Amino acid sequence: MGIDWLKQAVIQSEKLHPYIPGKPIAQMLRELGLSEQDVVSRIASTVKLASNENPYGVSPKALKAIQQTAIEAHRYPDGDCFELKQALAKKHGIHAEQLLIGNGSNEVLELMIRTFAAAEDEVIYSQRGFIVYALATTAAGAKGVAVPECDGFAHDLDAMLDAVNERTKVVCIANPNNPTGSLLKTSELQSFLDKLPSHIVVILDEAYVEYVKNEIADSIHALKHAGLVVCRTFSKAYGLAGLRVGYAVANQDLIAVVNRFREPFNVNSIAQAAALAALADDDWVIDKVGQCKAERTRLELALADLGCLAAPSFANFVLLQYQDSLSLVKKLEQEGVIVRPLAPYGMADIVRVSVGTYTENDAFLRALRKVLP
Repeated sequence: MGIDWLKQAVIQSEKLHPYIPGKPIAQMLRELGLSEQDVVSRIASTVKLASNENPYGVSPKALKAIQQTAIEAHRYPDGDCFELKQALAKKHGIHAEQLLIGNGSNEVLELMIRTFAAAEDEVIYSQRGFIVYALATTAAGAKGVAVPECDGFAHDLDAMLDAVNERTKVVCIANPNNPTGSLLKTSELQSFLDKLPSHIVVILDEAYVEYVKNEIADSIHALKHAGLVVCRTFSKAYGLAGLRVGYAVANQDLIAVVNRFREPFNVNSIAQAAALAALADDDWVIDKVGQCKAERTRLELALADLGCLAAPSFANFVLLQYQDSLSLVKKLEQEGVIVRPLAPYGMADIVRVSVGTYTENDAFLRALRKVLP
């Protein structure tokens, strides 16, 4: 009797599969059997294109804020992220009470699902959507409903509507989608929302929205649905992946409920200061997004010439199609280039390649041409 709780915990944990991030450079080099000395010597020459990070680093204003704030690291952070909320509210033309700040958008996504979905409830997402939706749903004890995608790896919104029933509590949509890079039009999303019951929470994950500012309207104001939650992050275009800052915008009553589930001090003081400064460095962000999009085009043209472009992407990565993708990934690693196989998403013949700097992308293309038969 005394260990029943342990048995139950083990049974529940067996349903969970931890998120597997892009492989760190040092880990990949160790897996090649190198000594620690060789690992250190090769880190600088290894190219990581596996985690959709901003390859241009941290903006100058954010870097200065990090340095200035580090001296106060012995103090607890502002648990309410007051200054960051004020800046985001001004930027988006909303009230600060409509904002939830999280330890990366991952935490925000998990908080939303954990708040509104429990046992016997259902969460709908695309079969090729961000894998954290499924993981968070399982952790909450709810049932995940994975809907197959349309041609071009896009969300099938009609099929997602067909999957809605009385047990549906949350629908997750990524736009642009990770890991496929597909994009839904604003009109398509609003048509979907118009047909969805108003009590259902819709998480619109816009981690890559900065890369499509010219293609879609600002969903925070353009889309209407009582349960709409727009999630964004500082990890991609803003270059703060290592500091973990994300946020959600929604009805303030909805946000107030989710805030009860949030851990205190969930966003550290250095991350808050860096995000606040990054918001004031628009010129830097716009410039780096422009460079990324130009490099994305260059990579996709090269992959098309090699006959291995899977589909166009609207995010900061491209999709490579190759039948023996895991073997290709291993060969590229031996050449000092880390990319992301999408086998965990059920896409055994697809490799996701983050867009790097011009030099990093050249290194990838040289390695690819070398290892392709």
